[in-house]
Amino acid sequence: MIKPRPPVGQMSSVVAPAKESNAMGTKEVELILVKEQNGVQFTNSVLVNPSQTNAGIEERETWSKKIDFLLSVIGFAVDLANVWRFPYLCYKNGGGAFLVPYLFFMIIAGMPLFYMELAIGQFNREGAAGVWKICPIFKGVGFTVILISLYVGFFYNVIIAWAIHYLFSSFTSELPWIHCNNSWNSPNCSETRYDNVNDSGFSYINDRYKVTPAAEYFERGVLHLHESAGIHDLGLPRWKLTSCLMVVIVFLYFSLWKGVKTSGKVVWITATMPYVVLTALLLRGITLPGAMDGIKAYLSVDFLQLCESSVWIDAATQICFSLGVGFGVLIAFSSYNKFTNNCYRDAIITTSVNSLTSFFSGFVIFSFLGYMAQKHNVPISDVAKDGPGLIFIIYPEAIATLPLSSVWAVIFFIMLLTLGIDSAMGGMESVITGLIDEFKFLRRHRELFTLVIVLCTFFISLSCVTNGGIYVFTLLDHFAAGTSILFGVLIEAIGIAWFYGRLGWYSPLYSRNIPQDLLFWRWSDPVICHHNLDFFVVVVSIVNYRSPKYGNYTFPEWANVIGWLLAVSSMAAVPIYAIYKFCTLSGSFRE
Repeated sequence: MIKPRPPVGQMSSVVAPAKESNAMGTKEVELILVKEQNGVQFTNSVLVNPSQTNAGIEERETWSKKIDFLLSVIGFAVDLANVWRFPYLCYKNGGGAFLVPYLFFMIIAGMPLFYMELAIGQFNREGAAGVWKICPIFKGVGFTVILISLYVGFFYNVIIAWAIHYLFSSFTSELPWIHCNNSWNSPNCSETRYDNVNDSGFSYINDRYKVTPAAEYFERGVLHLHESAGIHDLGLPRWKLTSCLMVVIVFLYFSLWKGVKTSGKVVWITATMPYVVLTALLLRGITLPGAMDGIKAYLSVDFLQLCESSVWIDAATQICFSLGVGFGVLIAFSSYNKFTNNCYRDAIITTSVNSLTSFFSGFVIFSFLGYMAQKHNVPISDVAKDGPGLIFIIYPEAIATLPLSSVWAVIFFIMLLTLGIDSAMGGMESVITGLIDEFKFLRRHRELFTLVIVLCTFFISLSCVTNGGIYVFTLLDHFAAGTSILFGVLIEAIGIAWFYGRLGWYSPLYSRNIPQDLLFWRWSDPVICHHNLDFFVVVVSIVNYRSPKYGNYTFPEWANVIGWLLAVSSMAAVPIYAIYKFCTLSGSFRE
């Protein structure tokens, strides 16, 4: 049956079962709306036997409560980078002025793409690979994001293991990173004041050969870095860090083995605890001398910085990574929603909470950094750093100077533990859901398959808890989800916008179901603004590529080759699967 194009409508392929009752019983009518061709829409209705429609279809698990889903998404998106990266970027790039490009990219790129991933996951009710039945040639990007999530788990779980190690070490009357009289300290250790702090987090004192007890505790007491000559000399796994890593793996398994029914309950603690601890730390931080100077430095407005292209690039990159798009996690989580769930509202809520958390954590971090700067009579720029050095060297050193320092240390590392664990749960859920939805036989063995995934992650992560494990960690951190995640997000946006068909948005900000010229929409819709932006960020990330470094250690060429092979291995899934589809399916390119 052919009917003229309605004045308003979304062009998509929809299957809508409708029930029809008569004297003979209940029947189902399957109404298929085929995409628009030459200004008309084609529909076809078929009488379907209900037993044939429902036979063999297993009802999909759903979240017990809506709040379980929201907390899971918030817990995944709000991670350690909200604490160690955003505040530093804000301080470095003009203080409050940095919020201008940050909010700009949030509105035109972050929120639309976040919403897009929630929408396609909820509509198709499958994981990152299965959703691409809407456009099979792009199914490779589903495997790309699954691989990226798996690779990130190899090193992200190690950060949580470090936090557990610090947590256990904090249950003492005197914190072990206060003095230089420990077995791991070197003759270069000094408890006197700062003179300079380098990019890796080393705190130099008096001369460039002296380091603080906190720096030596992390690199010599925890990592045993001094026993390794480089990435070619890893040594055996350290038993303490291995034990902490096992705790992480066991927790992940029992949080995920039953699906969202169990993980949805765990996030009630892991997603809410950081806000309680951040608030407690802020209330303590603002009472410290120098705290206001730190907060002023954090918020000082320098609009001239907006003339620098690096500021806008930092804002765009931070949006891409902080919201967690491109990992397949949002698709996996939303696939367990009810079909009628308002995912647009969810996207607004969760992206707003994520950004506000990043901004709020800056007050916590810089209140303590201001205190440290005044205490050691140095500029704030000497103590304001990002990365693991901030949360495992500088911040613990600040906490060590407080009364009841052990109590505050326990509170702080519990916060790090909860910030990391639900993000790790999200990454693992992306891998598990994506694969069991693609390979249906795995669904009957979810518990066993989950065990295989977490054990695989554990054994590869062991390389990061050796004497030279920090070098493996740095290499994975640099290559596993850098250019590859931006590439994945770019292909996602192109696949939806240019190949599947246009999406509609219903909000005061994004118009919905307003007839537009398709070419104009492709270049003006917020999602497409994002893929243009993402293409720009991908190009910039390649042009400005710098080899990974840790402190003064430069990685050998073979290590960089391995890193690029790791990055390419995930990106290669896109062309490989597209070629496979072209070779196995009949029809023209357009078909």
